[in-house]
Amino acid sequence: MKALITAGGHGTRLRPITHTQNKHLIPIANKLMLQFALEFAQDAGIIDVGIVINSNDESIKKAFGDGTDLGLKLTYIPQDAPLGLAHVVKISESFIGDDNFIFYLGDNILVGGIKKFIGDFEKNASNCHLVLSKVPDPNRFGVAEVVDDRIVSIEEKPDNPKSDLAVTGIYLYDKNIFEAVNNIETSPRGELEISDAHQYLLDKGYDVSYSEITGWWKDTGKPSDLLEANRLVLDNIKSDSKGIVDKNSTVSGRVQIGANSRVINSNIRGPAIIGDNTTIEESYVGPYSAIGKGCTISGSEVEYSIIMDGCQINQVKRRIESSLLGNDVEILRSKTRPATHKFMLGDQSRIEIE
Repeated sequence: MKALITAGGHGTRLRPITHTQNKHLIPIANKLMLQFALEFAQDAGIIDVGIVINSNDESIKKAFGDGTDLGLKLTYIPQDAPLGLAHVVKISESFIGDDNFIFYLGDNILVGGIKKFIGDFEKNASNCHLVLSKVPDPNRFGVAEVVDDRIVSIEEKPDNPKSDLAVTGIYLYDKNIFEAVNNIETSPRGELEISDAHQYLLDKGYDVSYSEITGWWKDTGKPSDLLEANRLVLDNIKSDSKGIVDKNSTVSGRVQIGANSRVINSNIRGPAIIGDNTTIEESYVGPYSAIGKGCTISGSEVEYSIIMDGCQINQVKRRIESSLLGNDVEILRSKTRPATHKFMLGDQSRIEIE
């Protein structure tokens, strides 16, 4: 079996972060988002992995190379434009060949990995196996209609969903999926919809089976989704400290502290993770915070946030919460009088002040 993983698109809902980096390289609990998918594949015993990337984007290749460090053989498949998930499958036919494969959207995070779903697919010996999850807002997803434990229809982002069962970003196929993606028409959105490919298989009498996720699963399309995924991953970490915590500091709960990091006269309350070479001084870092490498937090408070590498937060009066800071961001208390707010913000930035 092979794996096909998406790492393209434009991440418009995560701007301005994605103006300067691929969203699949945003860290969740200090691990690159795409790395979760790659590790799931490796854990399932899959070696050959195709990663679909934007044709002009070298950042994924730079981050993961040929996959040797993860015990994988990576093949990069360029996509000229985001023309739909069925188009992703279509352009990957030469990589997949006649093998069965798992198709995994690289911005999905779930608990427990993918081995169970591969096992269900092989047990059912079906042509297509979908992974479903009950959601409160099914109109955001492809929706499966299930009757007597069989999928009878799939509809993409319906106005009136026939169920609350969303088709998650995990699909398993045999070679017949290529017949489907090569015969469906472009949707009104200008894309080849993967839901239309699934409906094609149903209409042609192919066997479409399914599993239902019983744990948590997140499609990390929005900042709030990233923060929630960060929370869910941090809920499962174990304490580990490679840094220095002075006698005036308190560390409670599950906290990971990276090499050469220092906690000085501060309070760290887990679950939280602090990357290498970071200094926390006279500050509070609260639950569900992920602080990257080479950061400095001084005289400030952070909670339920993702702070990426190289950030500086210095003498900020009010607690920073539910926030996502990109690499090398500085938030400093003004030293001038009269005190003023000073901003240098990129396109589509978001900031809340009192």
